[in-house]
Amino acid sequence: MKNMWNERLAAGDNRLYIHLIGIGGAGLSAIARVLLDMGIRVSGSDRQATPVTERLAACGARIFVGQEEGNLRNMASDELPDVVLISSAVTATNPERKAAEALGLPVVKRSAFLPALLASRRLIAVAGAHGKSTTTAMIVQILRHSGVDCGYIIGADVPELGNAAAGSAPEFVLEADEYDRMFLGLKPFIAVITNVEWDHPDCYPTPASFRRAFMEFTDAVDRDGLVVSCVDDSGAEQVRAYAPTRGPRWITYGLDEGADLRAVHVRALPNLGVEADLFWWHAPAGRLELSVPGVHNVRNALAALAVGTSGGVTIDQALAALRTYRGSARRFEWKGEARGVTVIDDYAHHPTEISATLAAARSRYPQQRIWAVFQPHTYSRTRRMLYRMGESFDYADRVIVTDIYAAREVDDGSVSAQELVAASTHPSICHIASLAAAATYLVAHVQPGDVVITLGAGDGYKVGEMLLAQLQEA
Repeated sequence: MKNMWNERLAAGDNRLYIHLIGIGGAGLSAIARVLLDMGIRVSGSDRQATPVTERLAACGARIFVGQEEGNLRNMASDELPDVVLISSAVTATNPERKAAEALGLPVVKRSAFLPALLASRRLIAVAGAHGKSTTTAMIVQILRHSGVDCGYIIGADVPELGNAAAGSAPEFVLEADEYDRMFLGLKPFIAVITNVEWDHPDCYPTPASFRRAFMEFTDAVDRDGLVVSCVDDSGAEQVRAYAPTRGPRWITYGLDEGADLRAVHVRALPNLGVEADLFWWHAPAGRLELSVPGVHNVRNALAALAVGTSGGVTIDQALAALRTYRGSARRFEWKGEARGVTVIDDYAHHPTEISATLAAARSRYPQQRIWAVFQPHTYSRTRRMLYRMGESFDYADRVIVTDIYAAREVDDGSVSAQELVAASTHPSICHIASLAAAATYLVAHVQPGDVVITLGAGDGYKVGEMLLAQLQEA
């Protein structure tokens, strides 16, 4: 009998049994949480136990530490899963994946799994090279604050929200990941495009190929639906120019005077946040107040406001909800203070993100010395964006670059962190290979009043944690 797991999942059949290889990662852990909320049986494996896998176990998932062939049958009933979901990091040589394929089990990635999971929902998909997690979280904050029990998947933990929930309302808000073309195949009713700036050169060899993927993404939006895009971003504007005239309605947002929803007079607040005056189609629409810093977060909030109000939430309700937003993990996250030194962590790993994060830090701490500790993420990105990365540290006073975080890649010797330092024109930048050595260096050189910001999508945040621990012990 043919395995119709996708039709059963679309129908909400909670008799399904789903196994996830790489269940502790940001993408699959969120899906696992939604499945558990739906009452579906879940098991999964990862290379090590983490707080994420422990939380999933507490919610009812069967967790295996280590990825071994026996995990697929290691259930009390010896039952095999109906489908095996894998992350992009799971290669063809993975023993668990090979065992699943040998048993004839469907082995799928998120791009094939999500359309079935969300088939019955009114999908709000948030795409873009930067700002997806924050924008998704802000939309969820607006809807839930306004009484809409939406489902959601966010690529970061958010206080009071976590990173995922099934929800009971038709609306489902999804951070739509472009890596490995994961967002293609979705059928959004509302799509958000925060920006279309070339990234993931291992997947998209040219800027044009990156743009084409976003064009394909918008092609799939319901013709009666809506696309919300940033008018300030040239890539997003190119995608909008491509859109067919008989396609979905478009709303633009940004700081440009041509935006449908526009922010003006952006100003920093003394409590770390930012505020701006709003205009809808050139008419005053209230004042935006955020507890998170930076012009980039103003743009994220504008996107969320456009989505929320298009779904029936009043602008006053949406603005009130955003005033309660306190940020997400690894997005300008305050880690602590010791001996007068403040430590902040941010996920920024693309040159534009690095520059925006450091600009927000300079706005918040205009008179203080700012240290940027950057861990480059992947060899392919560092190689293709070497000089742009080198130019992204202008708002920092001192810069430390650690060795490159390989992630899914293997070092082929084509680029190094030392080359990034050499490519930079920053007057005070150096390479310190290991995270531990970077923390030790900081302990010897930071002064009261300094701000240390760790940047990157790998494990570079550990530098800040080690720094705080060593300062507290001294």
